Amino acid sequence: MEESFNYVNIFETKGIEYLMTIAFFAILIPFWLYLKNPKAINEKFTQVIGTLSEKILKIPLGLFYSKNHTWMQLEKSGNAKVGLDDLLMHITGEVNVSNFKQPGEKVRPGDVIAQIEQNGKQLNISSPISGEVQSVNTSINEDPSIINEDPYGKGWILKIKPEKWIAETNTCLVAEDAEEWLKNELTRFKDFVASSMGNLSPEPSMTILQDGGELSDNPLSGMPNEVWKDFQTKFLDQIG
Repeated sequence: MEESFNYVNIFETKGIEYLMTIAFFAILIPFWLYLKNPKAINEKFTQVIGTLSEKILKIPLGLFYSKNHTWMQLEKSGNAKVGLDDLLMHITGEVNVSNFKQPGEKVRPGDVIAQIEQNGKQLNISSPISGEVQSVNTSINEDPSIINEDPYGKGWILKIKPEKWIAETNTCLVAEDAEEWLKNELTRFKDFVASSMGNLSPEPSMTILQDGGELSDNPLSGMPNEVWKDFQTKFLDQIG
């Protein structure tokens, strides 16, 4: 027995009306939810695209933080492990580290101990202490993501045998003071972005979200070389 099929043209029936009604509510419901709670919707949106705020910063309390955005930890061996703080990593995004000072070389505070680079844009990293370089962390060359994912652990840069540890760490920040300082540095960076981008273009920077003025994560990664140079001289080199 042959089966019979019936063809129904929904455009000749009320089917199209049902589809339009469903589509209307599919649009209306999210819009209504947004009107009811725009803050919650916006927070969820910014979580997806990534927002640079103090809430995402890692700030271990047992380290010495230098105002040039390096950190130090004195090991049992007497060597000081040196790395980059999490705020700087969130500002730049993933970078390559090169031009390390080599073991045996002497450094003083302010000497360039390494460079971080991203697509031809560079920043100089200065030593927070004086002493002799003992070793460099070559693993961050093999896997640059380590320095972003674990800046206070596997992402250290080099080790220095300090000569004036007590005197030179006297101006460093620790514990709750470090937390407060990094929050203030985030505010200072927002001011820097507004000023630097304003000088380059009269148009508002897309790096700053319109609602709340929060920065997207890794804001420097989308900025031109001129802004990186400004960041070096007006932020990193100008101790905040």
